[in-house]
Order: sequence, then structure tokens, then C-alpha cells
Amino acid sequence: MPSLRDLRKRIASVKNTQKITNAMKMVAAARLRRAEEAVTKARPYSDRMREVLMSLAHRVNPSAHPMLDVREVKKVLLVQITADRGLCGSFNANLNRRAEAFIREMTEKGYQVGFISVGRKGHDYFRRRGFAIEEKFLNAMNRVDYPLAKSIADVAVNKFAQGEYDEVWVLYNRFRTAASQILTLKKLLPIMPEEAEPKRRREYLYEPSADELLTGILPMYITVQIYTGLLDSVASEHGARMTAMEAATSSAEEMIHRLTLRMNRIRQETITKELMEIVGGAEALKG
Repeated sequence: MPSLRDLRKRIASVKNTQKITNAMKMVAAARLRRAEEAVTKARPYSDRMREVLMSLAHRVNPSAHPMLDVREVKKVLLVQITADRGLCGSFNANLNRRAEAFIREMTEKGYQVGFISVGRKGHDYFRRRGFAIEEKFLNAMNRVDYPLAKSIADVAVNKFAQGEYDEVWVLYNRFRTAASQILTLKKLLPIMPEEAEPKRRREYLYEPSADELLTGILPMYITVQIYTGLLDSVASEHGARMTAMEAATSSAEEMIHRLTLRMNRIRQETITKELMEIVGGAEALKG
């Protein structure tokens, strides 16, 4: 049975931990507000660019543009976006499990899988398992910007255009709410033109030609997709960390309550025992 001193030390330790988790929750909440604002601003631009791109892609010959080239799949490249730090619940674990499942699915189909790691947690996870990592972008998630997205996109586009890989996929957490993130896996390359619904189909006038515009806009489109994925991932990470730290703070509060009750019970038992010894001693003196 622990002594009163041991329980007091443990309560003090849990209280210190509670202060840390509560501070981390507040920091994550402040960062989440900024990250959520950045995601909200970026999504309309990304959606409209996709709309224009699909309109362009329907008007050109796909064989004239390497990024539209659909070929027999032999090698697949996966771009995984994780966090650089932990303490955010199952945020990174879910991404790593989904990446492993994707690699397994592609391998069973006879495809070779390459890997671009964005964020230290995904890189460390697959490096420990001996997986070959083509490119890595570590310690970059604390300051996500457009140049970072362009660097990642350039690597992916070049490997696809040079025929090293036949498909490029991206895996990340899409932000929905602070407590909810959507695990998102989507194909980046080749770009497949989609048929728009009649009500949403729009006609555009292009200057210069559609071919010239498409050549310039395709790499930019991939960069924007990577950029929005990075922003979504950052917001999701802060939301997951805020939720995890709030749960940890509540758990610490419950533990402090249980330890305090236990300490009071032991103290009461000790006092009762001492009183009984005093009463017993007094009766013995009387006798």
C-alpha cells in the first residue's frame, strides 16, 4: 500500500502534467484558428482551378500533354503527408496504417510502389520498416507555404513526366472540424478529365489557346492540390492535438480526484488507528 507521502508526490506530478496538457491544448486551439482560416481561404481557389482545368482538358488531345497521359500501370508513387510531432492522438497512426494498406493493395496487383514522405512521423515509421523512401521533406510542417508545396509537386511531376512512375497518389487528413478529420487518398496524376453536371458545366473563352494554357496550368494545379493538402493536414493536426490534450487534461483531473479520495481514506484510517491505540493505551493504564 502506498504511503501518504507517495500519494502526495503522485498527485503533485499529475497536477504538473495537467498544467502542461492544458497549456498545449490552448496553444493548439490558437494555432488551429489560423490554420482553419488558411484552409477556408484556399479551398475556393483550388475548386475553381479544378473546374477550369477540367474544362480545358476536355478540349485538347490528352496525348499532347504528359500529365494527361494514361498508360499501363507498373509503378506507383505515393505522397504521404504526416506531422513532424506526436501528441495528437491517432492522427499519424491512421495515416501510416492507410499508407501500409495502400502499399499492400498495389503490391498485390503487381505494382512497384515509391514513397515521398512529408513530415517526420511518416518518414520514421517507414524507415524503421526498411521501406525505400524516394524523397523526404522533414521539419517542414511548422511553416507550410507555397514554395514547399511547389518543391513537393515538382518532384512528383518530374518523376511522372520522365516515366519513372505511371501514377501519383497523395494521402493526407482533410480537415472537417477540430474533432473530425477525413482520411483522404486521391490520385494526382495522370489527371483524368471529369464530365461536369449539365447545371454546373461552364463555357470559357481562352486566350491564348487551350493547349498553351493547359501546359502552364497543369503543374500549377498539382502544386495547388499539394498546397491545400498541406493546409488541411496542418489544421487537422492542430485539431487532433487540441482534442487529445483536452482528453488528457480531463483524464488527469479524474486521476487527481481518485488519488485524493484514496489519500483521504488512508489518512482517515491512519487517524482512526492512532485513536484506537491511544484509547487502548489509556484503558490499559486504568487497569
